[in-house]
Amino acid sequence: MPKTVSTSRCPWAVKPLDIAYHDTEWGVPLHDDRALFELLILEGAQAGLSWSTILAKRENYRRAFGHFDAEKIACYDAQKVATLLADAGIVRNRLKIAAAIGNAKAFLAVQKEFGSFDKYLWQFVGGRPVVNRPHGRSDVPTRTPASDALSKNMLARGFKFVGTTICYAFMQATGMVNDHIVTCPRHRVCARMK
Repeated sequence: MPKTVSTSRCPWAVKPLDIAYHDTEWGVPLHDDRALFELLILEGAQAGLSWSTILAKRENYRRAFGHFDAEKIACYDAQKVATLLADAGIVRNRLKIAAAIGNAKAFLAVQKEFGSFDKYLWQFVGGRPVVNRPHGRSDVPTRTPASDALSKNMLARGFKFVGTTICYAFMQATGMVNDHIVTCPRHRVCARMK
């Protein structure tokens, strides 16, 4: 009798928003600068919290941060910071809000230097997604030499909330790394993408 292989979604995707995100975005190679910037800010906001919490606040973040227009965010002043700190729809953490503004400035500098944020980021994986073959959650690392290098480089450029663990989660989210478990239907789909 032939052995059947069960297919199951990655174990972290349990809540409806998590499932929708997992099934449509997570691990899909992303090359749009605005969308990359959005995920960078959201990953930083997630530090110390669950990704489910951030996904539930994502639309509020889009509204509060002008749909992640880096040029606008880079110009936020004390009055705008006060407005953000009073916005219950986002994570009201002064350091994370300041990091979003500083990261917008660093993001714009990277775009100017490299032509795009996309070009800058993808050099850390040689321009192509790294396709891993994890069999379970315990096979998925929280950091790698590539995330270490990205974190170190971003910190040197003035980015904040970009430690190696956050960078690795960002790399997974943007499809720079495919960490869908091998039994997940999305593993094969994402592995074919560039």
